[in-house]
Amino acid sequence: MRAMVITRFGGPDVFERQEMDRPVPGPGEVLVRVVASGTNPVDAKIRQAGTWAQIPLPAVLGYDVSGVVEAVGPGVSGFRSGDEVFYTPEIFGNRLGSYAEYTVASAAIVARKPKSLSHEEAAGIPLAGGTAWEAIVRRLAVRPGETVLIHGGAGGVGSFAIQFAKAAGARVIATASAGNHQVLRDLGADVALDYRDGDVADRILTEAGGPGVDAAFDTAGGNVGLSTVVTRPFGRIATILPPTGDLSALYTKNQTLHGTFLTREGARLREMAPLFERGQARVIVDEVLPLEDVGKAHERLDSGHGRGKVILKVGD
Repeated sequence: MRAMVITRFGGPDVFERQEMDRPVPGPGEVLVRVVASGTNPVDAKIRQAGTWAQIPLPAVLGYDVSGVVEAVGPGVSGFRSGDEVFYTPEIFGNRLGSYAEYTVASAAIVARKPKSLSHEEAAGIPLAGGTAWEAIVRRLAVRPGETVLIHGGAGGVGSFAIQFAKAAGARVIATASAGNHQVLRDLGADVALDYRDGDVADRILTEAGGPGVDAAFDTAGGNVGLSTVVTRPFGRIATILPPTGDLSALYTKNQTLHGTFLTREGARLREMAPLFERGQARVIVDEVLPLEDVGKAHERLDSGHGRGKVILKVGD
């Protein structure tokens, strides 16, 4: 099978096209023919220095899949050949990700692709969308009528978080650079603020009214300290990165802080799928590139620029 492989860690130029043996699904696993693969910031971090993720070299990266079940291993009863599926592969210790024509995964982390979405759209959901769902729906348990603050609303996780919070009936305040404010509004944010403004805390409190927002979600890093200031007493805060800054208000205001690291789970994808089917959430696909242009996709990841997902077209 065709795959883009790294034999060393480094820059976007480390990818090499190679022919590899097609993997065979073991007990409880499915073999998936990859149609599209999403790209994420974690891909670039592993490409640069993936020893923290225990990735043995040579390795195939890629942690968002939309494709078709090719075969199932012993003991799998929920899927059969021909099913269209999507999922996010395991990261730690996994040397066969989705930058290849085929990959295998535990059937427990796989779900059927929303029928209304193309494979390119579906490939942009599992990792970023799953992280946002875990934070907004499961950890923060956002309820109708609440006010929610989302830091980094124009990013991959943040863009889904805005939509999930709106679908839950919340009023959303989101931050991003000024050039991305229209993106925030298009996603459903009620208030768009520039995180670089020196008075952003005061503006958040003014927009929230009363003692502050009910819940805050930091998708960008470095905002948990600010969140404790603008979140009401007994409010909830979630972060996808280690918290930094002065967290003393977390104690004095009796707030709850949730660390959010995505576990792989098919059930979460099944919970999310109806929102995409009904059009209550969508994927912003910025660019679709052929698999061989994965280096170009990683240049985009390294730059931190661009809006929406860069998707790799792998197969038909």
